[in-house]
Amino acid sequence: MNPEQTSPDDEPYGLHAGFLRSARRYAERPALEVDGQVFSYAQLQTQALAVANALRAGLPSDAPQRVGVLGFRSQPVYGGLLGTLMAGCAAVPLNPGFPSERTKQMMDLAGIAALLVDTKGQALLDTLLAAPTTPLLVILGSAEAALEHAARWPAHRFMALDATTPQPVAAVAAVAAITPDSLAYLFFTSGSTGVPKGVGVLHRNAARFVEMSLERYSADGLDHSDRFSQFYDITFDSSMMDLYVCWALGACLCVPTAIEWVNPNKFIDNKHITAIDIVPSTGHAMNRAGGWRPGRFDKLRLCRFGGEALSAELAAAMAAAAPAALIDNVYGPTECTVDAAYYRWNTATSATECVHGVVPIGVAGPQVGLLVVDADLREVPVGGEGELLISGPQVTPGYWQSPQKTAASFVQLPGSSVVHYRTGDLVRRPADGGPIPYLGRLDYQIKISGVRIELGEVEQALRDAAGTELAVAVGWPPTTSGASGIVAFVVTAAEGFSASAIRYKLKTTLPAVMVPKDIHWLAEMPLNVNGKVDRKALLERLKAGNNNAA
Repeated sequence: MNPEQTSPDDEPYGLHAGFLRSARRYAERPALEVDGQVFSYAQLQTQALAVANALRAGLPSDAPQRVGVLGFRSQPVYGGLLGTLMAGCAAVPLNPGFPSERTKQMMDLAGIAALLVDTKGQALLDTLLAAPTTPLLVILGSAEAALEHAARWPAHRFMALDATTPQPVAAVAAVAAITPDSLAYLFFTSGSTGVPKGVGVLHRNAARFVEMSLERYSADGLDHSDRFSQFYDITFDSSMMDLYVCWALGACLCVPTAIEWVNPNKFIDNKHITAIDIVPSTGHAMNRAGGWRPGRFDKLRLCRFGGEALSAELAAAMAAAAPAALIDNVYGPTECTVDAAYYRWNTATSATECVHGVVPIGVAGPQVGLLVVDADLREVPVGGEGELLISGPQVTPGYWQSPQKTAASFVQLPGSSVVHYRTGDLVRRPADGGPIPYLGRLDYQIKISGVRIELGEVEQALRDAAGTELAVAVGWPPTTSGASGIVAFVVTAAEGFSASAIRYKLKTTLPAVMVPKDIHWLAEMPLNVNGKVDRKALLERLKAGNNNAA
């Protein structure tokens, strides 16, 4: 692997450029606080460049430049993500808490050439490498672990970061040059066919997102003195706000331990956090039993809610708990790189702008285009309802190696060469300059705790697990932000129907958030006048409590 390299004096470009600039300007300031340790920008840069050097040394020039990062909120993960970008490679975030079968599926879909793991990720290696796979470069934290795994899996190459001699930043090879169209991240979301959908985020998409965030939050007064929380998993695209906007400001990223995550309110207090980014579902959990009492977070300067619909009640509670903080509701699908629209909560006026108690999506970010259209993709009049379309430099190229899905969701309107992403979100077109209200979804996609779930993927897994052709999954019970869980209905002729047995099978293939909490047996599915499954009737059944549960 011999990418063209820039000199240390060249102006960096890309998603990681902000970190590199801060490392020059704030070398000795804290960049990362994790597992009881604090790493300066200089230290984190040296560790990231060690990863970059390992990738350069270990990857052939003709290998796919995609690196799986398998870990959970640890220093090797953060250094690994930065090092992957510095090597000119694309990061593929992987969660060690997902079923290994699903993780292996994402590795294969991404076509990774290297895998970087932390301690939690290392525990899955035997399972992941046991399945047939192309030879991988596997980067571990210790020489002992590398030797141990190399003996078991001779088809793969293993390297250890502790085997490299630490060097001053100036002595480490320069950061690899990348182009605006180089792939930065490959995120996987739920797919309706049972196969995860890949969304490739280019450096030009991600760099514009960081620039837009800096334009907004620097003007609000955020700077290198701030302390950001890191509550999102790295497989969630919103984590790019926590990491790369924080580092572009020269601020410190503060990562809760598993114990601290049990009480995030206390973590915010104890670690003097000034900026947080959370999904509303997390906020509701944090606010239970008066957790957000008025005035509690007197040091908080920014609270961002994103990933799902935000209730006016929760926004008001945070505004009271953090009287000095700016409260933002941010909106943007993974396909459009984190943020497309913003709504700034105003205690005096926002309640009147909410529809059904839900905070508006807001207004478009700079250089972002928002359009409300009907079923024929024609713009609706002011006050009309329709699907929200997004255009602009943050719109990604489409779905990974899936031209049909890309063509269905990334469209050009008649007479225009501009690509718009079809969000599937139902909104109302506001008067010029007004915030866009959110009304719900147009399809069978839901969100649970900010995680976007295609119910079609759950249904495919249900059919496989139950040995049936008829299975339906619905979000239940409904919340202002989507649903708090999933309930399933199956029609099966198998004797001894067992909901617990089906759930057990599902847990081996689906993340826990996608496993239905209840599975009900039906002799036949209710159908509508068109002969399609009547999902509304199933929801009414749940509402009435007439579930015919097994």
